[in-house]
Amino acid sequence: MLDTIRILVALAAQKGWKLFQLDVKSAFLNGVLHEEVYVDQPPGFVVKNREDGVYRLKKALYSLKQAPRAWYEEINSYFEKSGFRRSLSETTLYVKSAESGILIVSLYVDDIIYTGSSKELMLDFKTEMMKQYEMTDLGLLHHFLGLGVIQTEAYIFLHQKKYAKTLLERFGLKDCKACATPLAVNEKMSKQDGSELADESLYRQVVGSLLYLTATRPDIMFAASLLARFMHGPTRKHMGTAKRVLRYIQGTLDYGIAYERGKEAVLIGYCDSDWAGSEDDMKSTSGYAFHLGSGVFSWASIKQSSVALSTAEVEYVSAAEATAQAMWLRFVLSDFGEEQISSTSILCDNTSAIAIAKNPVHHHKTRHINRRFHFIRDALQNGEIDLLYCKTEEQTADIFTKALARDRFEYLRKKLGVISAKHLEGSVEV
Repeated sequence: MLDTIRILVALAAQKGWKLFQLDVKSAFLNGVLHEEVYVDQPPGFVVKNREDGVYRLKKALYSLKQAPRAWYEEINSYFEKSGFRRSLSETTLYVKSAESGILIVSLYVDDIIYTGSSKELMLDFKTEMMKQYEMTDLGLLHHFLGLGVIQTEAYIFLHQKKYAKTLLERFGLKDCKACATPLAVNEKMSKQDGSELADESLYRQVVGSLLYLTATRPDIMFAASLLARFMHGPTRKHMGTAKRVLRYIQGTLDYGIAYERGKEAVLIGYCDSDWAGSEDDMKSTSGYAFHLGSGVFSWASIKQSSVALSTAEVEYVSAAEATAQAMWLRFVLSDFGEEQISSTSILCDNTSAIAIAKNPVHHHKTRHINRRFHFIRDALQNGEIDLLYCKTEEQTADIFTKALARDRFEYLRKKLGVISAKHLEGSVEV
């Protein structure tokens, strides 16, 4: 869901569109139930002499399991009648095209975000929705799912400053000393590091909070993913590393992703991996990132499922994972009316992995690679992606696979589009 929202924000910034928000009042009460559901008689509505009876529901209620499904069926039916086309790649995404332009609507329970190139379509949509359902017009999008949104003529800026502040206060680090990077250079972590066990409940709360913060902070993605591997039986060293990430957050509270206005929406990706980075099972970590010319909107730091036998193999697996994401992103952009005519460039810094992907002949060096990763060859032959070489120094995805020195970390952080709100043109307080 967050990937889709960020794609929508990146595209709106690219095109110079404004994002607007509607809030549905009592959304679940609009959902009509098609199955038989009975509830006990609520206080104040008990029928005298029939106290053991039950009510049959015609519409959904809050806390009812069927409520979200009933609401989505209701709103989907209305959208289809109104001429919207539902995305096959993202079920809560709807698109409407007309001579005057395009309208894109993203739905998350009772929150509706919409944008597009046609002011006429957007005005008609808002008017009709407010007639059909009880709505609150929230105007320009400012907050969504805990994300702060700043919109100007030149950019759209996503941040979580308020959440980050709450995080530091919650864990007693409001006035802590900041540090420059989330992890020490080349830091290695293992399940058994010789230190005492830490409070498991507290550790899980810290890591879970950090993972949510990665919605607008890809610069802490690797650190949060690394810490998440030790949810069971964390040690004091693990807790100390988690607190170091919080200290890094202290020094970068107003940081977020800036999406700038551009000429055309061309999808570009990066993929990278480390080599046997896990101390416990010697598995490697894959990382990828995608953007449309400014800030990244899709990224990941994933521990690979198997032990690789060479650096070429780990890079090949990483490229395959990035290819799968690129194909999904192409589908979503196509639904937005921004079909990627040319192949999507995915930049890799390993020539051997590129050679394996572009060579359709299986030889002894690739026999042991899981067959599911070889679909990258079909994507190459079909012209959907193109695997290109880039220098290691310019490999943006490097930040998702290992702990880096300060200068390199800050350089790649800027390439991700993660900057301070103070550095934006005509910056405003977040």
